[in-house]
Amino acid sequence: MQKKIKIGIIREGKFPYDKRTPLTPEQCKQVMSFYPNVEIIIQPSPHRCFADHTYQELGINLSEDLSDCQILFGVKEVPVASLIPEKTYLFFSHTIKKQAYNRNLLRTILAQKIKLIDYETLVWEAGNRIIGFGRFAGLVGTHYAMLMWGLKQQLFQLKPAHECADLAAVLAQYNAIELPAVKIVLCGDGRVAHGSIDFLRAIGIKQISAEDFLTNTYSVPVFVQLRSEDYYAHKLGRFWDKSDFYKHPEDYISTFKPFTKVADIFINAIFWKEHIPAFYTLEEIKQPDFKIRVISDITCDIPGPLPTTIKSTTIEDPYFGIHPLSAKEQTPFQSNTIDVQAVSNLPCELPVDASIEFGEQLIRHVLPELLDTQPSMIIERACIAKDGLLTPQFSYLQDFVD
Repeated sequence: MQKKIKIGIIREGKFPYDKRTPLTPEQCKQVMSFYPNVEIIIQPSPHRCFADHTYQELGINLSEDLSDCQILFGVKEVPVASLIPEKTYLFFSHTIKKQAYNRNLLRTILAQKIKLIDYETLVWEAGNRIIGFGRFAGLVGTHYAMLMWGLKQQLFQLKPAHECADLAAVLAQYNAIELPAVKIVLCGDGRVAHGSIDFLRAIGIKQISAEDFLTNTYSVPVFVQLRSEDYYAHKLGRFWDKSDFYKHPEDYISTFKPFTKVADIFINAIFWKEHIPAFYTLEEIKQPDFKIRVISDITCDIPGPLPTTIKSTTIEDPYFGIHPLSAKEQTPFQSNTIDVQAVSNLPCELPVDASIEFGEQLIRHVLPELLDTQPSMIIERACIAKDGLLTPQFSYLQDFVD
């Protein structure tokens, strides 16, 4: 007889409250049907995008107390006071880059002998991510870019994603407007960037080559997707080596400048790490030929590759303007401003759609590994802490913890 396993879905406790959930009511039912030895328990929440009763109606139990659960799923960081010792937790811990604001969280996890598996560290053998909300960040961030252009040029008004019922409702708005002949430069090649591409194609924007983008004019909106080799080059002119670029970013320079002279909108969807050069400088934005006037900084690294992203923003207050000459913040959508959105939790704007897609990935790729009686390399690679110690692959965090 298989051992009974209880999985708890925790209430999101980090403020502002996240409405997403790792598993929807239908997905919980699906898991319990497929794994008869698994029981899922839901911690009640007034903020979750699926109401408590929608779980109960499908026979899933609610309980404030999850101490009987061996495995606990969340989305964002768990408040320290809510952690239950000696459990297995899966959530986005935001600790692997030594984020100072989560130092105490990681210390407490170690002190309480919690097994921490971070969604961000769940990777295939080749190193690419298995699960994430990045696609929805790309979708929502790209909608912001178009919404902002409408406001900037006083051409049209679109509702932000969080005021729409779902992604279909966001896209339906575009049926009523005619998009102007703008040129959009999109940087990135991961989950976020492909969400952005999905959105641009869904609203009928034509994709063109980098050469055409730089040399041609168009009577319809167009976009170009650039990868790191398109906007960085080795200082000594060596052949592009992506692996070397990420190991030694200080040896590279930005070659993005030509795109700043022809693009109207810039969508940043790159993976960034420390020491990768900025796309452009604050001196360059002062120049009359710096044409970009709307920036959707989806990945929102501060400090990061965009010196115009001077702060992150919120769903309630998503935009700010930058005066090109002073590089100071101003009211957005003035004739002389470069306007920026830098919302750090974009997928929260479409919590139902994002939760459904995330749960599908979790069920397909992670749960079988997690519930397997044999050790899983995928789970082992993703495990940051276990039995009060950092695992060998995350031992580099020891000085951060100390």
